[in-house]
Amino acid sequence: MHPFLEAARPRTLPAAVAPVVVGTFAAASPTPALNVGRAGLALVVALSLQVAVNYANDYFDGVRGVDTEDRAGPRRAVASGLITPSAMRTAIVLALLVAALAGVTLAMLVGWELLLVGAVAILATLGYSGGPRPYASHGLGEVMVFIFFGLVATAGSAYVQDGRLTLLPVLASVPMGLFAVALLVVNNLRDIPTDQQVGKATLAVKLGDRQTRVLFGMLIAGAYLSLAPIGLFAANLWFLVPLLSLWSARRALAIVRDAVTPSALVPGLAATSQTQLLFAGFLTIALLMNRIAIEGGAV
Repeated sequence: MHPFLEAARPRTLPAAVAPVVVGTFAAASPTPALNVGRAGLALVVALSLQVAVNYANDYFDGVRGVDTEDRAGPRRAVASGLITPSAMRTAIVLALLVAALAGVTLAMLVGWELLLVGAVAILATLGYSGGPRPYASHGLGEVMVFIFFGLVATAGSAYVQDGRLTLLPVLASVPMGLFAVALLVVNNLRDIPTDQQVGKATLAVKLGDRQTRVLFGMLIAGAYLSLAPIGLFAANLWFLVPLLSLWSARRALAIVRDAVTPSALVPGLAATSQTQLLFAGFLTIALLMNRIAIEGGAV
């Protein structure tokens, strides 16, 4: 695999797609039709920012010596010498430029208030592992992931459809944010031993192994429990459909619960990602059926 493609961590990209798809179908109804062009631009923004944060994390952890050979996760390009720091900086800038161009286009189509959201998102991307006090190293990564890969990505994708924001996409953003945080928690749980060695105080390091596993279970449970307010607000039983992904969630929970080594947690990350995608797919079906019911005059 090409070093830059590997550093983009393609397995994380579906997690950027899921909230955009959910948010698009959660947009206010009735509408003339879903705007595919705007949805596509929102998807470009989300994917570009995901790639940028992956590149930035690789770069900053590499130049600071945070990544070590003992790390159980995927190989880091800068730390291993596959990509030079200067080349990675260029890649970060290019990814952010793509996100900015798509974002400016959306702002021209929808409203200039999106420029403020985009600027904050770019700063958050760089501040995750960069700057004088990277928030990922101070136990705040989970909060920012919930905000930007949950609330902003989902509700924002709904907003760009027609410039309106209703309660439904906000409610739908909660499980998407919780799943995004769950992915980060598994990742940081795996890295506790090496992060402790280099003084990287992630939330997992602060909580410790046992409490981090408990947190993971709470996040998964919270994602499914959040279906209740969505279903009550929409008054539609279709929002029970995402429960069909529970079998995958059970597998992820079992892996994280039983893993005794960092490498044993790697399948847990894949299982959590699979659960998120299944949940998002089923939730999208529920949202689509809800739109059909509303536009058809049925509830």
